[in-house]
Amino acid sequence: MLLENFLERSARRYADKPAVVCGDETIAYGELERRANRLAHALRALGVERGDRVAIHLDNSIEAVTAIFAALKAGAVFLMVNPTTKPDKLRFVLEDCRARALIARRRRLLATEHLATMIAMDPPARADKRPVAPDTERGAREACDNGAKPAAPTLADWHDLLADDAYPTSPPPKAHIDIDLAALVYTSGSTGRPKGVMLTHRNMVAAATSITTYLENVPEDVILSVLPLSFDYGLYQALMSVKIGGTLLLERSFAYPHAVMLDAEAQRATGLPLVPTMLAMLLQMDLERYDLSRLRYVTNTGAALPVEHIRQLRRRLPHVDIYSMYGLTECKRVAYLPPEEVDTRPNSVGKAMPNCEAYLIDDEGRRLPLGSTGELVVRGGNVMPGYWERPEETAAALRDGPLPGERILATGDVFRTDSEGYLYFVGRKDDIIKSRGEKVSPREVEDVLTAHPAVAEAAVIGVANALLGQAVHAFVAPREGHEPSERELLRHCAGQLEDFMVPRHVAICDHLPRTANGKIDKKALAQSEAGTH
Repeated sequence: MLLENFLERSARRYADKPAVVCGDETIAYGELERRANRLAHALRALGVERGDRVAIHLDNSIEAVTAIFAALKAGAVFLMVNPTTKPDKLRFVLEDCRARALIARRRRLLATEHLATMIAMDPPARADKRPVAPDTERGAREACDNGAKPAAPTLADWHDLLADDAYPTSPPPKAHIDIDLAALVYTSGSTGRPKGVMLTHRNMVAAATSITTYLENVPEDVILSVLPLSFDYGLYQALMSVKIGGTLLLERSFAYPHAVMLDAEAQRATGLPLVPTMLAMLLQMDLERYDLSRLRYVTNTGAALPVEHIRQLRRRLPHVDIYSMYGLTECKRVAYLPPEEVDTRPNSVGKAMPNCEAYLIDDEGRRLPLGSTGELVVRGGNVMPGYWERPEETAAALRDGPLPGERILATGDVFRTDSEGYLYFVGRKDDIIKSRGEKVSPREVEDVLTAHPAVAEAAVIGVANALLGQAVHAFVAPREGHEPSERELLRHCAGQLEDFMVPRHVAICDHLPRTANGKIDKKALAQSEAGTH
């Protein structure tokens, strides 16, 4: 199956049903299919061919969802660019993937037009000269290792693309198959350069199918998403909603939580995907003000939910199923905790999702028995084929699997398992703090801090220390109306943690910095801490 088949199938079954609601705009499945087809023909007319990369630089909107399916129907590889992306990073991404077209609104095109010119005249120096990933013949022809400068992407105004009524509303002929690339998702690289996670149609269909299976999604679902479509967690809300024939209630941001909750009430939302920072904000609100009786489930990924936040949500919305989940861009999703287990195992992310296998290995790559701690590896159709033109990083992430020729994903995340096989996140291999010769899990310290009644959010990092190796430093954002002291929080930690795990310092902040995807930005915290020493 191809990813665009999700829309084509739902358009046949539910032509008049709302597919996407965004602000005061609504589009039905039939119209979404027709509009995506017209846009696909427009992209073909611009010269977009099979395997070309099409960048979509749009806010959360009906237009963005349409552009995704249009790029797929044109046989292209789409990549979502966050609206907040700075010019230098935008330029890097467009040049790195050699985007054939950039779709945006006119005002954003005017702001980025000079970037396309600069790419054509003076492309940023590539860190290495390698052949392109062998996903398309056209990509190979565009290789930079022959010294040729990449062509500037065609800048396509959204409204201009659909202005010509001559483009047909039927889908263009298909030339691609399910092992072709469907998307590139750029994520932070270990070197500081973003790297593009390559995802095939097969990868994305497999992930969407597994997730909608365990969430038990049905066409009657109304999924409220405030997550950016450039964040894979947000992107999949759109893909999965269209797959099941549900309705996507797409919000532009979570800047005004009260307005989002009013929309959830008015549109009778049944699903609400969250990240921990969003839940921390919701728990400071009076949720009883809103009629959330139709809300069936809440999901979380991106970072583990603090146990205390899970307990608070259970008390305040007892009818709602909570799905604690774990995943990463390279395979989308790995594990989920069945809602019936959330009270007995609140700090677990569960077991592998359907059609996926996950287990732990030691430093030598040997499979570990239950009850062990080690690096998590993943097998399944959801595992990426690699990073775009990053053979070294691809080789580090993808290892030889148990079957001849098979590649499995080494996540770089450390977990432990209990005697029944449930997974418990310990930390990133490179985030584990080594203090006084002991290993400290930031998650464990963060859970203790967020259990304090005055703390809304917490983040823990390791800071270089000549005596300790690394010192444990914590940052907390207090709950509204509370003013905890550092001494009070340190005493709280000392009562619940081993002495080597107790933070040496707790900084109390008005708020914690976030990445564009809503996660707490620990790199920014580390940089700010380094600047004080």
